[in-house]
Amino acid sequence: MLLAKTLGSSTFRLALIAIGVFGLIVSAIFAYVYWSTLSYVRDRSDRAIVTEQAGLDEAYARSGRDGLTALIAQRIADKGFAEHVYLLAGRGSAVLAGNLRQWPPDVVGSGWAEFRVSLPRSTRGSALVRAKTETLSNGDRLLVGRDISDLDRFMAQIRAAGFAVVVLIIVLAAAASIGVTRRTVGRIESINATSRAIMLSGLDQRIPLRGSHDEWDRVAENLNLMLDRIQTLMGDVKQVGENIAHDLRTPLTRMRGRLEKAYHSPRDGGADAVLIGDTIADLDAVLGMFASITRISEIETRARKGAFRSVNLAEIAGEVVELYDAAAEQVTTGLGLAGDPAVLVTGDRDLLFDAIANLVDNAIKHGRPGGIVTVTCDNEEGGAVIAVADNGPGIPVDQRDHVFKRFYRLEQSRYTPGNGLGLSLVAAVASLHGAEVELRDNAPGLLCRLVFPAAEM
Repeated sequence: MLLAKTLGSSTFRLALIAIGVFGLIVSAIFAYVYWSTLSYVRDRSDRAIVTEQAGLDEAYARSGRDGLTALIAQRIADKGFAEHVYLLAGRGSAVLAGNLRQWPPDVVGSGWAEFRVSLPRSTRGSALVRAKTETLSNGDRLLVGRDISDLDRFMAQIRAAGFAVVVLIIVLAAAASIGVTRRTVGRIESINATSRAIMLSGLDQRIPLRGSHDEWDRVAENLNLMLDRIQTLMGDVKQVGENIAHDLRTPLTRMRGRLEKAYHSPRDGGADAVLIGDTIADLDAVLGMFASITRISEIETRARKGAFRSVNLAEIAGEVVELYDAAAEQVTTGLGLAGDPAVLVTGDRDLLFDAIANLVDNAIKHGRPGGIVTVTCDNEEGGAVIAVADNGPGIPVDQRDHVFKRFYRLEQSRYTPGNGLGLSLVAAVASLHGAEVELRDNAPGLLCRLVFPAAEM
């Protein structure tokens, strides 16, 4: 099954194309080397033949046919010229001198020629001879050549070796391609199998890692992280749905109870007005909850970045402190502003105002009655920082990662007005601005910091 998928995969087809191109390149290189070697060796042999022919022509010019015949006999007797071939033939092709028994029938006219013939000194039977022929002034024909059988065998060995090398390279490349493709298809099939298992059974499955730390392991790690993120988001969606149902149940139940009671009671203008007012208040709370959810979703989609400008966090924090000063006085909480007067960041002024307002509102609501809430703006090396500190009960360490989830509320805050969306909005605004939200102990109380990245120069 895996082999069939391997042979039918696009990766294998691409590998075959690469092998074909590589084979053509190797063949072209081998052909160039072969013809270059052959041309070089033949040029040396041809130069030797031309030089020898010139010497014989000089002897003929000096001493005529007799001198030429004597020189050819001398060359044949010399072992140093064992590879040379000579033939002097008369007008009727009668052999006058040389080591060939007759004029080769395939050689016609003057110029270069190659032919096979049996040589007297050759023990290998038929020899391949390359020769140059000419017609002398008296009508005789002269053939001067060399036995190039060794060159022919050498080039044949080169051809065989080159062919074997090309075939070996193609076979090895094909084997490597099948192996690599098989491994690739195997990893892809593992991902596909996990994907099918996830579709059938849920998000609990993960793609197995092989510990090779290669690109496939990195892909598997990223996909597993993506699945973790999806599982987390699905859990958040489920939790949000449950929390919405829980938080809506109370106001809707109250509204239904009031309306049912009014339905079964005689009409009373004053009582009806109170009922309508309470019902409107509950509906406003429900509508406010949905408005907050919509606002957080809008922020998370980063649709508000077009409104980014250079703003002063200290100025925005001052406006928030002024707005919540009366609310702090009602619970005898001291609210103050400290830090640098100019802390510049690039962002959406309205969103930053809402985020700081939510932090201050939480600090006042959940801090210690009669306590102190301090808003501090500073310029640090890592960027701008705004911190809101209180001296209330704080947030347990094991729950600090959960408080930014929508509708999440601590147990001690269940009976405090609110819907659990404040810190979710803060987290969304911070993410939009590239800031980090830090929750720390204030000993006692909670210190919440928004750390903005340093402005690019």
